Amino acid sequence: MTSLTWTRRRASVARFWRRYRRRKAGLYGLGALVLIALAALAAPLLVGGDVQSVTHAPGTALEPPSREFPLGTDQFGRSLSGLLLWGARVSLAVGLLAAALSVAIGTLIGVLAGHYGGWFATVAMRVTDWFLVMPSLVLAIVLATVMSRSMWTVILAIGITSWPTTARLVRAQTIAVESRPYIERAKALGGGHRHVMTRHVLPNVMPLVLSQTTLCISTAILTEATLAFLGLGDPTVVSWGGMLQDARETGAVSSGHWWYLAPPGIAIAVVALAFTLCGRAVESVLNPRLGAGR
Repeated sequence: MTSLTWTRRRASVARFWRRYRRRKAGLYGLGALVLIALAALAAPLLVGGDVQSVTHAPGTALEPPSREFPLGTDQFGRSLSGLLLWGARVSLAVGLLAAALSVAIGTLIGVLAGHYGGWFATVAMRVTDWFLVMPSLVLAIVLATVMSRSMWTVILAIGITSWPTTARLVRAQTIAVESRPYIERAKALGGGHRHVMTRHVLPNVMPLVLSQTTLCISTAILTEATLAFLGLGDPTVVSWGGMLQDARETGAVSSGHWWYLAPPGIAIAVVALAFTLCGRAVESVLNPRLGAGR
């Protein structure tokens, strides 16, 4: 039975990949993400850990791009290309973890509200509506301000303010799944709430959850960059948003030091676009509303 299950799963993954490959935009996005992720993972080997050191900076302040420093240097003389690679590690990690937390909260609330209904769904959806009408960035700024400044604070602030959209989508899909005949049969045969939700509902909403996760990652990365740009990020780590904040404080905008602003800004835009392209491609393959064979 186990080998049959794994055979079906491998066949499902192969079928998904065949359909995904037909989306050229999704392939471009996936290729860009793979390259960026490999560069971020290899940062300690490519540039070393001393690239973040202020006291051992190899160059002078605000040098323009050159052969030694392809992207120039910052106000301390550190190589911006090395900082960009190290910043990718933090920005990607925050985006992935914050999106995972957000989608997990939204999925849990959506499945519970769709399954139980009644007063619980009413209360859960009113709380969801409150979070929807409140600007998530403002709530994240408030949380990041009142809590200690660290990377985990940023992850928590983004995760607990950006789940309502996922909760509403998952609740709608849960209600659609619960109306199917096999759910009625499972309940008639003695299946409890936990059995129905974990064995029948959750597997059917997971395609929607997966596509929503890829779309949430780009939003989380942009929010992290915004918080860091406002000075609410972790000052002890290098991130793309933190690089933009340092450039602003240095006066790179008014002094014309474009090489300090352009690399992190372009990197944020490219990663957000790549995740969006992957998310749209995954959604078109897996989302039941769009049709699996589309």
